[in-house]
Parts: sequence; structure tokens; C-alpha cells
Amino acid sequence: MTDDPRLTPLAASLPATVPFVGPETQERALGRRFDARLGANENVFGPSPRAIAAMRDAAAEAWMYGDPEAHELRAAIAAHHGIGPEHIRVGEGIDGLLGLLVRLTVGTGDWVVTSLGGYPTFDFHVTGFGGRIDRVPYGADDRADPQALIGCAVASGAKLVYIANPDNPMGGYHDAATIRTMIDTLPEGALLVLDEAYVEFAPEDSAPQIDPSDDRVIRFRTFSKAHGLAGARVGYAIGPAPLIAAFDRVRNHFGLTRMAQAGALAALGDQDWLDTVRAQVAASRDRIAAIARDNGLTPLDSATNFVAVDCGGDGGFAKAVLAGLVRRGVFVRMPGVAPLDRCIRISAGTPDDLAALADALPLALDEARAAT
Repeated sequence: MTDDPRLTPLAASLPATVPFVGPETQERALGRRFDARLGANENVFGPSPRAIAAMRDAAAEAWMYGDPEAHELRAAIAAHHGIGPEHIRVGEGIDGLLGLLVRLTVGTGDWVVTSLGGYPTFDFHVTGFGGRIDRVPYGADDRADPQALIGCAVASGAKLVYIANPDNPMGGYHDAATIRTMIDTLPEGALLVLDEAYVEFAPEDSAPQIDPSDDRVIRFRTFSKAHGLAGARVGYAIGPAPLIAAFDRVRNHFGLTRMAQAGALAALGDQDWLDTVRAQVAASRDRIAAIARDNGLTPLDSATNFVAVDCGGDGGFAKAVLAGLVRRGVFVRMPGVAPLDRCIRISAGTPDDLAALADALPLALDEARAAT
């Protein structure tokens, strides 16, 4: 198929790809539903019952646009963090907010720095707006390398430095002191993009105290993971007021539905449910690790709602294991580049989900080993 001739040269030069193939796409190809949906780091334990009720009530008002300022939700998030609402921007998940940030700050030819094999959606946005990406390999401990990221930014004059803490896809984390050192050693004019999508699952020492007025850093958080609202698409940024205000110049003003705003507001107010989810996720991580060890594999330490499991071979072997699981009705994913791609990544699941994993994994491993 030829490109539409009206595309800009930049758009015409981009590959026709997206960062993730959805499980629904795979189910259509398989001709069946997955028995266990453990690949997208969704919270299978679901949102707070209070959030469900709030969204159900708001559905009756779906004929109205959602509040374009998300005023009530924005104020509640600000109060939750003990800061002013001028430091909060609510948007369509971290993915959507990352796209807006890149649009605001990255011009054609500008450099950004990220980790090789890290979260691909950030790269997707940078490439889409004409930026250039310098990718730093993970450290030998399977964590993003903060010192190398900063060194690369100094060398290239990068405008943005991206790090996810805790990390996706490997699951580890850096303590608050390490992140503070990153901020303090950024080159002049650079901005640290701190993706904290999984912070609610991490030890308390992973999240540094950062003055929201500090113009060297912008943080991103989400209701998709711990709060179980991935389908509602609600995330938020915390940052200096002038940068937060600039999002109004480019954002989709009616991007958040009334249901999404109502659900997020109710979820934020139900910390008891959040504690319940954390406990379920911790138990599920332990079970995934046990299943991995029972099959001679090595689970990596995780501060998220998933576990990266080292399959003991190269990327080709891990891909074969993943394919075997998918054929047996268990949806998982894996990192995209070596040496991270020796692992598969398994999201926290219900006891039934993990029973399906325990049944399918030895068969997938036997099949992969027989093929090598």
C-alpha cells in the first residue's frame, strides 16, 4: 500500500507500527479468548467498588462533555500530594501526557535520552515529532543506568532524560537518593522525565520528595495500575507551574470522559481498596516467582505488579517460550532487545490465572527446548 501523498515528509518516513500489539488482536488471530491475561500489566483485581459505582452514576450524564479542566479531580490529586493544583495536569494516561510533553519540548533534530529496551511509547512519541533518541543500555543488574543516562545527556545536549522508576519491563527500582542525584546532575536546561506508573507497588524509599516548582523534573503517575482503571485512561503530571500550564496549548480539551473523571476521583478516595490491591499483587508476585523456580527459571526482584522471569537462554528461546504460552491461552509479553529479551514478563494475576500459567509453562518450556 502506498502512502497518502498528503502526509508530511516526517510522517511518510515513519514505520507503520505501534508500540504494542493488543491481546484482543492476538485473540482474534488465535480464534479464542485467553485463559489468563497476564501481559499488559493490567490490575486484574479491578478498581475500587466505589469507583465502579461512581462511573455507573456518571454514565447517565454521558451526553455531556467531561469537565475540560478536570477541576475536581485535579484539586483532589493536588490535595493528596499536599501541593497546589497549578502543579497538576490530568490527561489520557501517562502515554497521552508523554506525547503532549514531547510535542511541547522536542523539535526536529532535538536529542532525548532513554534506556535501550525501556518503555517504547516514549520513543514512539519522540520519533513522531522528529526528535533524535540516544539509548543507554541497562546496567548489569537489569536496572536502568542513571549515571550513564546523565552522562549521555551531557554529551548530546539532550532536552529530555527519561527514566521509569520502578522500571518497565524489568521491574526493579532505584532508591530516592539515586533519583535525587540524577536531578542534581542534569545538564543545564535538561528535563528529567520521571515515569512513576508503578510507584504504589514500590518500597517507600523509591520516591524522592521533590519540590513541584523544581523546573528540572516532571513526574508522571497513573490510575491504570494500582487503581485498576487502565480502561478509563487517566494519568497525571506533577511539575513546575509554567510547564504544567503550557499543556493547555496543545492538549485535547475534552479528552477525559465524565465517567473516567468520576472513577478516578472515587478511586483516589478509597485507600483501603488500594491497600487490598497491594496485598493481592504481592501475593501474586510471590506465586509467579515460585512457579518460575519450580520450572528451573529465575524470577527477577520486582517493585511493580509484574515479574520478569529469566528463561535461561537468549531472546530466541524466550520468544519461543512466550509463543508456547500464547498458544496455550496465556497472554504474556517480553522485553524487546538483548540482553533483556532473555526474559518474559508476567503480570500479577488471580489464583485461576496463575494456575493456568503453572499448567502451561512446563509445556511451553519443553516445546521451546525441543526446538533448540
